[in-house]
Amino acid sequence: MFMENKFCPFQIMHGFNNLFMFMYALLFVQLLALTYQPVLGQQGDGVVVTKSDYQALRAFKRELIDFNGVLRSWNDSGYGACSGGWAGIKCVKGQVIAIQLPWKRLGGRISEKIGQLQALRKLSLHDNVLAGPVPWSLGFLRNLRGVYLFHNRLSGSIPPSIGNCPLLQTLDLSNNSLTGTIPSSLANSTKLFRLNLSFNSLSGTIPPSLTKSPSLTILALQHNNLSGSVPSTWGTGAGNRSYLLAILTLDHNLISGTIPSSLSKLGFLEEISVNNNQITGTIPNELGGLTRLQKLDLSNNAINGSFPSSFSNLSSLVSLNLEGNRLDNHIPEGLDRLQNLSVLNLRKNNFSGHIPASIGNISGIYQVDLSENKFSGEIPASLGSLANLTSFNVSHNNLSGPVPSLLSKKFNSSSFVGNLQLCGYSTSTPCSSPPPQILPSPPTRPLKKKHHHKLSTKDIILIAAGALLAVLLLLCCILLVCLVRKRSASKGKNDKTVKQAAAGSTDKAAPATTGVEYGGEAGGKLVHFDGPFVFTADDLLCATAEIMGKSTYGTAYKATLEEGNQVAVKRLREKTTKGQKEFETEAAALGKIRHPNLLALRAYYLGPKGEKLLVFDYMPNGSLASFLHARGPETIIDWPTRMNIAIGVTRGLCHLHNQENIIHGNLTSSNILLDEQTNGHIADFGLSRLMTAAANTNVIATAGTLGYNAPELSKAKKSTTKTDVYSLGVIILELLTGKSPGEPMNGMDLPQWVASIVKEEWTNEVFDLELMRDVPTIGDVLLNTLKLSLHCVDPSPAARPEAQQVLHQLEEIQQPEANVGSAEEGTEEVPPPSTTD
Repeated sequence: MFMENKFCPFQIMHGFNNLFMFMYALLFVQLLALTYQPVLGQQGDGVVVTKSDYQALRAFKRELIDFNGVLRSWNDSGYGACSGGWAGIKCVKGQVIAIQLPWKRLGGRISEKIGQLQALRKLSLHDNVLAGPVPWSLGFLRNLRGVYLFHNRLSGSIPPSIGNCPLLQTLDLSNNSLTGTIPSSLANSTKLFRLNLSFNSLSGTIPPSLTKSPSLTILALQHNNLSGSVPSTWGTGAGNRSYLLAILTLDHNLISGTIPSSLSKLGFLEEISVNNNQITGTIPNELGGLTRLQKLDLSNNAINGSFPSSFSNLSSLVSLNLEGNRLDNHIPEGLDRLQNLSVLNLRKNNFSGHIPASIGNISGIYQVDLSENKFSGEIPASLGSLANLTSFNVSHNNLSGPVPSLLSKKFNSSSFVGNLQLCGYSTSTPCSSPPPQILPSPPTRPLKKKHHHKLSTKDIILIAAGALLAVLLLLCCILLVCLVRKRSASKGKNDKTVKQAAAGSTDKAAPATTGVEYGGEAGGKLVHFDGPFVFTADDLLCATAEIMGKSTYGTAYKATLEEGNQVAVKRLREKTTKGQKEFETEAAALGKIRHPNLLALRAYYLGPKGEKLLVFDYMPNGSLASFLHARGPETIIDWPTRMNIAIGVTRGLCHLHNQENIIHGNLTSSNILLDEQTNGHIADFGLSRLMTAAANTNVIATAGTLGYNAPELSKAKKSTTKTDVYSLGVIILELLTGKSPGEPMNGMDLPQWVASIVKEEWTNEVFDLELMRDVPTIGDVLLNTLKLSLHCVDPSPAARPEAQQVLHQLEEIQQPEANVGSAEEGTEEVPPPSTTD
């Protein structure tokens, strides 16, 4: 008992020690589990990443070069990887479903360990500087749906294993340095609808297996080294399948052979582009059955034969380019059935015969190039009535006769040179006046010996009548010319002068800002505001004039005054303006508005018969619309120039909204004018105050057809500051994309088209190709400007910013050092309108 009692305290202590050690060990295990919980992968809470995915992400990071520190958030513990703490990672139930790190300046290479992310649906690493091969292990990802690796420096060949991804919908490897052939196994991905391998160095032929895919909607293989012929097996897969291919771009390759007629089986085709290849043969007449086709570009090949008559059935066609081929024969007259046609380019072929007058019935066409062919005869007068025509060229043909006056005044001599018998298009090629029509004398009879022939009374009467008729015809011509010129002066028609009007005071005293009135004998009234020079009513009306364009407000002219100074004159449409007293009050208010980005109203003239002329500063670089869309391929517009225009226009709009309390209501690229330094000046502001309510409604409707109107205007019919901001957003999109808002884009307007491209992660397809060369240095700027413009065109007016906010953000984008705090945010991907897996 003693012994037991003696050792009892020790035994009790020993028991406590065991208990303590047990509790300590348990605590240690719990702490260890807590510390390594992310790696252990407790699933179900959507926050903790699984062990295998964590290891794959760590391996993925190790092979990248993080120039901007974007991956600093990828900590060593894995904590927060699935709760938004790790940049670019999205998870479901602890498994990574998306890696989205575009525009982050990531270098290095893509680890093959990415194949361990078994739940991965989306891999978006576009617009970085990644090198190395495309991982072969992507073929292990059975859930993969979208691969976006465009605009990197990837090399090597395309892994055939990618065809093992049964759910793959989009594969975009464009703008890399990939070589080798296109794997035919890609067609095994039966849900693949977008395949873009353009701008690489791929060789070999186009796999025929791709032509049988029932899901493929976009196939972009342009700018490679592909050879062989265009496959002839389109739409020949087994079963009664519906082939959905809408866009086929194979241009700038080494493709030869002929154009297959089997393309006509693809009833959903909207675009075919095979230009700059080595294609021969004729154009299949069957292509005329593609009623949804909007763009057909077969230029710069060696195609021969005739212009297919079936092309008159292409009712949806917007752009037809057959330049640089060997096509010949006549052009069919049925072209006027192509009422959606905007661009017709038949340059550098062997077409002959007359230019079809039916082209003049295509009201929306704005570009016609028929140069360097063998067309003969006169230029149809109907072409002069094309109000939207901004680019026209018929040079170097066999044309003859006078150029229609409206064409010769709208386009310079380069559009007509090289036609030896063509006249009237410049001062050096005048058309000669027709000679007097004198009736011929009776045939001379041989003189009889010793007898002289005497004219009979009938002969004398005929000769006298002929001479009198010739004189009368000459007098009628002179009188007709005088009447036309006089009528042109009073009606404001486009002629050689703004026109001889009221002879008035020759006083040229300096005008005041409040307006100085100059009267005239004919009852006209000229009111001056401040300006760089002054002129009288006679100076204005006798100035040489050249039509610049027409709008719903009226016709604009470039007027050159006697001393060589130039002004812009807008003749307002008759019966659309308010009464004279109210008109003068509003015009006086507009004449006081001055801002560097607003077109200044310098004077107005009221004619004796109610005509109204507004005089503005002349802008030598024309409108932004023509600057962007009517230039030659050799003219490049860089981003600083475009950004400067966007900021200038926004500053002008801010001034109108905040300082003048004016809503523009008709802001389009056509009424943004550019000076010598390509600074933007908003025109037509405040003109709504001069017009009747009916005229202003017509202005809103016209802007809507061009694609600049906010959606709410279809019902409200009343412009607001938010509808102006919407129009501004469209113009910024126009600067970013280089596309005209009036150009149909798969049935969508420009904002809808951009939003759809962004949603599908094809952001690089949005920007004008001219800007893509500078993406490595201005990628963030383009992306942030795109985000801002989409904000401006939000369908909800309340969601749009004010013009002042747009200006502030544009200035921050232009000078990023002023917004250092948001630099990381500025490199994020453009969020699409809605997201889908």
